[in-house]
Amino acid sequence: MEKAKISLYQLFVLILLFELGSALLVPLAIDAKQDAWMAILFGMLGGLFLYWVYYRLFYYYPELSPPEYMQQLLGKILGKIISFCYIIFFLLIAARILRDFGEMLLTFAYIETPLFIVNALLMLVIIYAVSKGIEVLARTGELFFVFIYFLAIAGFILIAFSRLIDINNLKPVLEEGIFPVARVVFTQTLSFPFGEVFVFSMILPYVTDRKKAKMTGLFAIALSGINIAITMAINIGILGVDLTLRSPFPLLSTIQSIQVAEFLERLDVFFMISSVICIFFKASIFVYAAVISSAILFKVKKPSSLTYPFGMVILFMSITIASSYAEHIAEGLKFGTRFLSPTFFIFIPLLLLAIAFLKNRKNSSHQ
Repeated sequence: MEKAKISLYQLFVLILLFELGSALLVPLAIDAKQDAWMAILFGMLGGLFLYWVYYRLFYYYPELSPPEYMQQLLGKILGKIISFCYIIFFLLIAARILRDFGEMLLTFAYIETPLFIVNALLMLVIIYAVSKGIEVLARTGELFFVFIYFLAIAGFILIAFSRLIDINNLKPVLEEGIFPVARVVFTQTLSFPFGEVFVFSMILPYVTDRKKAKMTGLFAIALSGINIAITMAINIGILGVDLTLRSPFPLLSTIQSIQVAEFLERLDVFFMISSVICIFFKASIFVYAAVISSAILFKVKKPSSLTYPFGMVILFMSITIASSYAEHIAEGLKFGTRFLSPTFFIFIPLLLLAIAFLKNRKNSSHQ
């Protein structure tokens, strides 16, 4: 891995921007209807447990990256195969995030622009940022974090003053009981966005104060989960369940409806800016994890040399992954959050932790 160090605050900022990423764009957990905010909070609680799992693996092997400790726990051949599968999966998620970005811009402003051009522009910036290393990415995150939160607080105040929220849209709570909410948690919100924090297993070895990285990560996940839940509650409170379900980007529709004192309106440009920033960081971290994992697995001495070919592969995948945005979302719900993400973000890490626990207990009993 590269010789880099990031502070606890930088880790906190990266996790928060990463979690918000594309989760603010889509109608997350809307299958739970007006209880979507509750499904997000329960998913966040599961996400806190999953981060603890990832941190425990890091605790057992603080000097090793996931591709290295997978080989120790599963054997060289199986460990390398699973590590390679993770690399492919990281590239796939990065491509999906890039597609989200392109579709949002085409819907919002660039209707006549080809999707390839829009995606290529962001991909070039991601390639540049990743090639510079994790320290540069973390410092950039520090700069944008304050700006993002300022926009979020300003937007919340404007929504409150515009008196758009109808609290009746969030009632009745648990109309069909807890089971529909639980189903959404296990099929959607646990894996996306909270399970995706597994990618930070590649970044934890860079943290200066490793002991405090656990609490920092837990706090960042909790704060991001609360933010996403509040955002979804506001979307439903303003648009209602039906409009939120039908809208490809409900937060955009919510912000477009803000009108204060008959002159403060059309604030969707601020939504676009903040979304582009969050998506940039989320995609960059996945690309970075794929690059470093590949460099370790295939013993590449200069990891930055992989960023350009990986960037081209992700760009190509983002265009060919689906023929339309509706198909893109449907594929994500059908295969991504139900099968692929649980396998890579929940089952395999739990299996690895169980093996690590047994191995370490066996070693300690022999000493």
